[in-house]
Amino acid sequence: MRPAILYPLFAPVGSIRGLGPKLAKLVEKLAGPHVLDLLWHLPSSIVDRRLAPKVAEAPDGAVCTLTVRVDRHMAPATNRQPYRVCASDETGTVELTYFRGQPGWLSALFPIGAWVVVSGRVEWFNGRAQMAHPDQVAPLEEAETIQGVETVYPLVAGLASKVLRKAVQTALAAVPELPEWQDEHWFQRQGWPRWKPALVAVHAPQDEADLSLEAPARRRLAYDELLANQLALALVRRQQRRLAGRAVRGDGSLRARVLEALPYALTGAQGQALDEIYADMAAERRMLRLLQGDVGSGKTVVALLAMLNAVEAGHQAALMAPTEILARQHLETLTPLCAAAGIEVAVLTSRDKGKARAQLLERLAAGRIGILIGTHALFQDEVGFADLGLAVIDEQHRFGVHQRLQLSNKGRGVDVLVMTATPIPRTLTLTAYGDMDVSRLTEKPPGRKPVDTRTIPIDRLEEVVAGIRRKIAEGARAYWVCPLVEESEQIDLAAATERHAYLLGALGSRVGLVHGKMKPSEKDAVMAAFAAGSIDVLVATTVIEVGVNVPEATVMVVEHAERFGLAQLHQLRGRVGRGAGASTCLLLFDQPLGPTARARLAILRETEDGFRIAEEDLRLRGAGEVLGTRQSGLPEFRLADLAVHGDLLAVARDDASLQLERDPELETPRGQALRTLLYLFERDQAVRYLRSG
Repeated sequence: MRPAILYPLFAPVGSIRGLGPKLAKLVEKLAGPHVLDLLWHLPSSIVDRRLAPKVAEAPDGAVCTLTVRVDRHMAPATNRQPYRVCASDETGTVELTYFRGQPGWLSALFPIGAWVVVSGRVEWFNGRAQMAHPDQVAPLEEAETIQGVETVYPLVAGLASKVLRKAVQTALAAVPELPEWQDEHWFQRQGWPRWKPALVAVHAPQDEADLSLEAPARRRLAYDELLANQLALALVRRQQRRLAGRAVRGDGSLRARVLEALPYALTGAQGQALDEIYADMAAERRMLRLLQGDVGSGKTVVALLAMLNAVEAGHQAALMAPTEILARQHLETLTPLCAAAGIEVAVLTSRDKGKARAQLLERLAAGRIGILIGTHALFQDEVGFADLGLAVIDEQHRFGVHQRLQLSNKGRGVDVLVMTATPIPRTLTLTAYGDMDVSRLTEKPPGRKPVDTRTIPIDRLEEVVAGIRRKIAEGARAYWVCPLVEESEQIDLAAATERHAYLLGALGSRVGLVHGKMKPSEKDAVMAAFAAGSIDVLVATTVIEVGVNVPEATVMVVEHAERFGLAQLHQLRGRVGRGAGASTCLLLFDQPLGPTARARLAILRETEDGFRIAEEDLRLRGAGEVLGTRQSGLPEFRLADLAVHGDLLAVARDDASLQLERDPELETPRGQALRTLLYLFERDQAVRYLRSG
């Protein structure tokens, strides 16, 4: 149960005085449904209205607040001319101009002879001061409501700044005093404000320094959010550890056959990862391990050997992939190796229906299938294992924590190995996978050649096409990746459908097309034709980003590369360089390039180290963009920016684990305050893992 002290913060935004149903809907669209969401919506800039000179001394182009007497109104002869109000002080005259101004409204706003305060940008024209559409106007007795620093918030259409500012101030007035959850010694050393003053301070910046992510109030709130994240993950991890596991130790017989059948020896990194996995599986508690490996670092072989360890011990294993293409590709890769080991492997996707499906489920329930590969279809209730010992989840960022748990519930004490080919910066690994142990594959298997990466302006398209024509004549195959499926009116990008038509004309009929709006069976057919060599060029959106394996493809063209994230470009480049031939990746960009886009493309030319690329991506774009947070199951932070506050994350992790060591059920005064913190950041699930929670 959420503590009563937080009720005012979780009241609907519509309960804020002055917000009617219509405005409340807009605020909810902008910030979120609760009063607290509005308080997490921070200002993006300020307008300083403190400069209050006499008219004659007002600097050109500056925002000024002037106190003037209204002298006369000059209504325009036609609609094309502005309505002018002439006003003055003892030093000079200023013209207040309004285009399409309503005479009645302006007469009431500026009564002749009255003293008023106006604020806006002053511009001098032919020796006369002018202010077009003043931002603020008030009678003299209300001067203090204008002359100060005005916060500027990100807005949504239909919502005025003034309304939003007022709503934030009303919400701040209702904020309760909460117990301090920070460790007192650390808190004092940082010189940070208490929680409520910090919240008030971030909504009342007085200069640019106060808007900085490094300002003390902002760092304090960022740390609160990171601490809630790390404490919640630590509680989830502890809960996982409490669940009964079982020791799984195979005799090595099946693994020995597979290692013999492999055309290469394992890398040192693969060997180390396997040692860590086998040790976890042999322990009495459940394994929950993340295997991070760059494109082509050999994660699938590691996963297979881990699954065979379970099969040797008399259990079954499951491998779950995010797409049907990837599931069937895993089947293709693993079938010959499993045949060498003499065990049955099968695949189950939503496409499998009727009698064949029923027979497969029967064999699975009887324990005859040692390894089952599948998609989300594995979650369905009727999918039952005889004895599931290990669940491997590929491309973890496509699945949430709940799906992870759902799969492990299909057996007793199931070990879980999670894999991702998207190298994740260390800071993001901590925030997203802090509940897991991590193994990293940092070497590529022998024989993988480096990919020659080049950046080319898109206006040299014809040269690129001519180059591809030559490569095809030599027997090569090429990917051509576009960012959108259909021409978007807002963003003029070359769409996959249009590019496909263009390349058909330029290169002949052996050009295929794959995009996200096609049916899975259609996509599979085109991919199969490309893999078989009956298609030379595959035009695609990023559906080919993960896992597709065509060793004969040696050219990757990415159109509008400046629109893609670094991690995504690195993934795409990893689709080539898988066979014996030398490979090339051409990144086509639109001029002019901004400094961030230029830096990103330069890094890709310099290195193929996915982990270094991921760290650079975080530095250049911020955590919200890396991996496309919204789709990835990574936490979205409202106050913390990992590119700036990464140093606080490690502290938060240590703080959380130390606190749980000293006070496992969060019962001390600080522990109780930390429970409030978890509820404040909506980590309610984690509180349920506490005995007295």
